[in-house]
Amino acid sequence: MINHLINWSVRCVIIIVIVASTIILVRAFDSRRLPDLKIWHRPVLESEFSVKNETQISDLKEYFKLEDRLFSELRTKVYENLPPEDRIAVSRYTTGGRLDPESFSQNWNRSFELVPEHIRGGVLMLHGLTDSPYSMRNLAELFRAQGYYVLCLRMPGHGTIPGALLKATWHDWMAITRLGARHVRDKVGGQLPFYMVGYSNGGALTVKYIMEAIEDENLPMPEHAILLSPMLGVTFFARFSDWHKTLSWLPYFEKFRWLDIYPEYDPFKYNSFPKFAGEQSFSLTRAISEQLEQSGKLAKFQPVLTFQSLVDATVLTPAIVDNFYNKLSPNHHELMLYDVNRLSEVNSFFLEKHDQLLQQLMSAKELPYTLTILTNASNDTRNVVIRSKKPRTGIAPDAPLMMEWPQKVYSLSNVAIPFPEDDLLYGPKGGDIYNDINIGTFSPRGEKGVLNVPTDLLMRLRYNPFFDYMKTHILETINSQQSG
Repeated sequence: MINHLINWSVRCVIIIVIVASTIILVRAFDSRRLPDLKIWHRPVLESEFSVKNETQISDLKEYFKLEDRLFSELRTKVYENLPPEDRIAVSRYTTGGRLDPESFSQNWNRSFELVPEHIRGGVLMLHGLTDSPYSMRNLAELFRAQGYYVLCLRMPGHGTIPGALLKATWHDWMAITRLGARHVRDKVGGQLPFYMVGYSNGGALTVKYIMEAIEDENLPMPEHAILLSPMLGVTFFARFSDWHKTLSWLPYFEKFRWLDIYPEYDPFKYNSFPKFAGEQSFSLTRAISEQLEQSGKLAKFQPVLTFQSLVDATVLTPAIVDNFYNKLSPNHHELMLYDVNRLSEVNSFFLEKHDQLLQQLMSAKELPYTLTILTNASNDTRNVVIRSKKPRTGIAPDAPLMMEWPQKVYSLSNVAIPFPEDDLLYGPKGGDIYNDINIGTFSPRGEKGVLNVPTDLLMRLRYNPFFDYMKTHILETINSQQSG
């Protein structure tokens, strides 16, 4: 009987190994059909920060100096060595081109500070994966206008070439987060409020940092955290993001390291995506999950306000609810969800109704946080209302918002939350005043299977039509906290 069980177990292991090896080989050969790798897909930059040189980069001034060297190296090794066939008008790496980041009034790929005349507090802002500080630009201006000193840091591996994400780790990102938090607290002093704002992967870093600050009193603790599409749960397939390492070290399978290889036409965000970056995000979310299991520490978690789309192809919205919010202790927390457009003529095209999570939340009797939902007033109108439910209370009457869903928009997206309608690059009402290209509204029409960029990437909503509501709600939240 025991021998039979052993033989059965061995056979199962062999079958699993054969199946896994077959999948890896198939995917490896399939990756060879990806577009050719370019100079910006290879990690050629040496002046990037890493946790290994954290002791040498002890303050923001030193980090800025290192960043100066990094961008000088980027210009020399990439821009000045670009092959003639890659010097096209719609490439971020064409010197003097319409999408060259240096052609803008400011290169938003770099870390930046905003200093008001009279400082009433400080804000540390952390951007998302493959993004740059540009994604925090609009909210940064909001805080500066209110009198807050703002520091928006470029995470290691970002703002330069997508190949840099083949080396950057989440430990590097956490090291810079700690440096930034110390700097903001020192800048504003111990009496003025300190806030953290994190978008997507930056939201995960914010949560991880606060958990570390709960354990280490030497780390400055923010009074409030604001999260935009926080990456607290990623798809199941992210667990296998490191399988490429079995073969990608071979030159023949070099492309196996990449999930996507696309033209780099966005001056402030990578389009290509290496699997190592996905592996780092998964490792970060796993480290956060392990800390969140220590429920005693969650009781000390600072007030947190989150803005999240109900449907999100990057972040798992249920994971934000189940793995984080439902485990918090009551402390003025709020989860704000953007519902899908429930207009009946749009709703009929959805693959699913997206009702289950909302029904569970609205029927829950004891939520340790305020739940706020932006949704249609009815299925017959594009007008939206705010539906809210505070801890230990029932559902409040709907509050009209005097806003509506734009025509032809069926939901928000992960990449839309931090950008208003008049955003420089992505907003339909802003346009790009520098090079007359609006990435957010670029929607070519023609035959399928012709473009080298998938249509779902071009169709993804790039701005938040309800940004003004988010802006107002953020200010109300931090002002009420200070007055309270």
